Amino acid sequence: MGAALASAARWTAAGFGTGTLEITPLNQSLLDQIIKFVEDFSTRHPQEAAFVFREPLEWRTQLDSSVFGNGYEINEATVQSEAKGKDGQPLLLLTASTLRVRSFDQLSHLLQIAMEKKLKEAQSCLEANRDPIAKILGAEYGTVEGEDVSVLRLVDKVKKHDDPETEMKMKIFLLLHQLDLQLLQSSLKHLSQVVRLNPDAINNEVNLLKDLSGEGEDTLLESLEYTSDYTFSNGCRASPWRQLHGEICYLVIKPHDTDPLHITCSTAGVFLNGGWQEGKDSIDYERKSDIYKDIVTFLRERSPRFVENMAKQEYNFFKESTSEKNYQHMKVVDAKVSSQPQNLDDFTEKNICEKPKSSEAGRRSIDKKKLEPSITWKNTKVSASHRSKYFSDKAAKKDTGKEKRSHSVSLNIKKKASGISSASAKAQLPSNRKSSGRFRDVSESSSESESDEEQPAWHQERHTDLPSEYWGIQKLAKFLKGGNPTATLIALCSMRDFNLAQETCQMAIKDLGCLEVLINLLDTEETKCQIGSLKILKEISQNTLIRQTIADLGGLEFMVKNLDSPDKELKCLAAETIANVARFKRARRTVRQHGGIKKLVGLLGCVSVGSTSLTPSEAQEMARCGALALWSCSKSTRNKEAIRKAGGIPLLAKWLTCSHANILIPVVGTLQECASEPSYRLAIRTEGMIENIVKNLSSEHEELQLHCASAIFKCAEDKETRDLVRQHGGLQPLSLLLGNSENKQLLAAVTGAIWKCSISGENVSKFQKYKAVEALVGLLTNQPEEVLVNVVGALAENCQEPVNRSIIRKCGGIPPLVKLLIGTNQALLVNATKAVGACATERENMTIIDKLDGVRLLWSLLKNPNPDVQASAAWALCPCIENAKDSGEMVRSFVGGLELVVNLLKSKTKEVLASICAVIASIAKDEENLAVITDHGVVPLLSKLANTNNDKLRRHLAEAISHCCVWGSNRSSFEENKAVAPLVRYLKSNDSSVHRATAQALYQLSEDPYSCITMHENGVVKLLLPMIGSTDETLQEAAAGCIANIRRLALAADKAKYG
Repeated sequence: MGAALASAARWTAAGFGTGTLEITPLNQSLLDQIIKFVEDFSTRHPQEAAFVFREPLEWRTQLDSSVFGNGYEINEATVQSEAKGKDGQPLLLLTASTLRVRSFDQLSHLLQIAMEKKLKEAQSCLEANRDPIAKILGAEYGTVEGEDVSVLRLVDKVKKHDDPETEMKMKIFLLLHQLDLQLLQSSLKHLSQVVRLNPDAINNEVNLLKDLSGEGEDTLLESLEYTSDYTFSNGCRASPWRQLHGEICYLVIKPHDTDPLHITCSTAGVFLNGGWQEGKDSIDYERKSDIYKDIVTFLRERSPRFVENMAKQEYNFFKESTSEKNYQHMKVVDAKVSSQPQNLDDFTEKNICEKPKSSEAGRRSIDKKKLEPSITWKNTKVSASHRSKYFSDKAAKKDTGKEKRSHSVSLNIKKKASGISSASAKAQLPSNRKSSGRFRDVSESSSESESDEEQPAWHQERHTDLPSEYWGIQKLAKFLKGGNPTATLIALCSMRDFNLAQETCQMAIKDLGCLEVLINLLDTEETKCQIGSLKILKEISQNTLIRQTIADLGGLEFMVKNLDSPDKELKCLAAETIANVARFKRARRTVRQHGGIKKLVGLLGCVSVGSTSLTPSEAQEMARCGALALWSCSKSTRNKEAIRKAGGIPLLAKWLTCSHANILIPVVGTLQECASEPSYRLAIRTEGMIENIVKNLSSEHEELQLHCASAIFKCAEDKETRDLVRQHGGLQPLSLLLGNSENKQLLAAVTGAIWKCSISGENVSKFQKYKAVEALVGLLTNQPEEVLVNVVGALAENCQEPVNRSIIRKCGGIPPLVKLLIGTNQALLVNATKAVGACATERENMTIIDKLDGVRLLWSLLKNPNPDVQASAAWALCPCIENAKDSGEMVRSFVGGLELVVNLLKSKTKEVLASICAVIASIAKDEENLAVITDHGVVPLLSKLANTNNDKLRRHLAEAISHCCVWGSNRSSFEENKAVAPLVRYLKSNDSSVHRATAQALYQLSEDPYSCITMHENGVVKLLLPMIGSTDETLQEAAAGCIANIRRLALAADKAKYG
């Protein structure tokens, strides 16, 4: 256990105090195994469980005296066990919030009574006792690096002295050592799942595939080419600014049976990109598919013909030697491909002069001049015009332009009070100064849109008749620039008398050169001047242009430095100003790159400044300012990770328990921003924050309610969190907040939280009790789209209960739901189709939907270019077809509708394919419609899909094949199109619904003798025989019928052969 905690577990420090365990899936897995080991210890090893530890395990607990019962002596807040050691001391002692445990028996019992808090208790125990073995057995058995001879010493002691205690220690040590090995193996298994590609591995795989590609039916691919023949010194073909994202190269692959595929090979794996952009000589780098571990795995999912032809090749793609050669088991990619800046400095003049190897490929690739690296990149004074010839990607250009620092200040302020002179206030403003982190860090939060980079403009026109405030600030400017410290301080105080929220005053401060001086004052040793400057900057930084100018002039670097000041007021003002300035991407990146995140997290747990202890109110104010700054910074993905690594989660959890709204709002605001990351959602759940978030839903402050609801909205993606919200009574306040329809932001957050919580059936029953469905139906009209998306999503989930479907009809909710099907918002269309489809499972509801032309609207959404909308509309059509009065005639009435459905079988999205197969299964129940879709070529298209590993698609594909078999010669057509053999493999799935659908399809196909032969050759009888004994009657009959048909064919063949 000691070695696992030291090497496998992930530890962090909060910027102060001792390290803590990070809340990661790996750590949670290790904690769960340790908890199970300790809980079972007293049962499996009763003698060893009674062993008294050398030193007690001591930690701060969240448990109180009320959880202890029989076997304990309770005196107010003090609890001690009745069981005592030889020294008469209790084996468990709880005083205030400090817990001391001295045996495994007590540890085991403690975890059992801790219930849902056992994970937190185990975490606290291990954090406080980093090497528990040393405390249990003694310091001589502590975890050491290198060779551990503790076991050998124990064996020697046992041999020399027949001591029962030594023998007991030997047994416990071996048990703990066995646990240690188990934990290390578990962590190794977790880490082994992370595969990183490198240029050599990709190049080897491309060469192998090229050898097996070309013209001819049996080749794997028609062609496979790089988009660029230029290779950099590190083996990559991707342009340098894309290498920062881990990308290695780009390929154009032409399979035999699909359109050309444009893929990106990166260190994380292989994925589909957007291909060449029309009218532009560049690639759409955005990821359009899942990430696959290698090119072969990608092609197996995309091309059935590739899978088929690969099986015919004499080569074995998966020999161990090839696997080791290409992937080398988690080989770490060379630093030149990583996101570190060093790769931009490694290029040589040789690279610049090197020519492309192939002129033919050059016509398709990006201009080589734009891809070749320039040695001038090393020169920080390079101009934008020089650099632009190496950058063809528009996004890269845009980012470069946005990060251009329009101003820089050479104010040379001395570090003494006398240094504020007129000479030091002269500003030099070169136009092309760049941010120091230009190439270090270009990827931020995926949730941040391009509009996050603010485009400010002064709204007030310039004219000579300026207001008196402008001239007043102009008079102060000369004292601010040229005076001594006293005059500067007086000028600062006088400037604060103006209305700094007024745009005229802000424009005056900027235009008259005061902003540069205010920023330079932050780098003096005169604390009062620093405080005065920050008070002004805090006010004027509410302006967009001022924020960007502060960042351009390096103000954020000075503010981060001020966070180390021993002055409490200065630290708070610096944090508050950072909170205002860090509202755009570049500013947030600057804060992180200069170590600001760790310092801001430190403010949350600050208990003293220098040698002065903080009062509770001072600590609260400092935490409030730190939380405000972290809230602004947390809009970037990398900053969220930095906050977590700096130990911010437990500190945010601590302040969540306070009752002051002014600190709760930024704390919950930060948490709800970070809750988009899975690691934070796990931490919020395990740190017990859900209870406090739910409690604050009943606050009097609407802004706090808004952020609490938003946090639940994001966290309720996980089932455990949804259960906790219900257990802590959060569903009722959410239902009550639906009545506040005037605050649209709050309403959007609340309806979103209800939507996600409704995914759990237990919560749906509670919402029904609180009349939430009726309230949601009332919100279907006269609401903004961000509210409607969540309202409709919530109704769709609440339709799990039949009674709610009736409530929606009785409250008049079906007409507005159908009306939403004509909108353009993609997320709203997905939820609206899902809600209409759920309502259509009731025949009375279906009658209303049909009268409102809802089925036609759903059918028209199959033409929508968004695959999610297509899939959702197709799933909704299934219950509509099933429950319509004359479904066959209704389907035929849609001109071109059947052809549209059949053509969607060419989609590349698995969810669309599965939903369309389900629609075809419903359509094929009508004989005339089946005849029409057969003429449109449904059989060969369904057969092409047979080689799939997706169980959802397998199930609905098998159902479609089953229903299509009953028309004409479709059975023999499926055999001719080689759909039978793959169907047999479906029976090896672990999904019982796949077994049922497949058995029915095989039963229908077994009416064709050639299909029977194919099934028998593929071992169908052996797979079907156990299914005859299934408790599912449909599966029983289908399996027995299929075997019976195969047997009849065999008997007929014998009779024909032997008479």
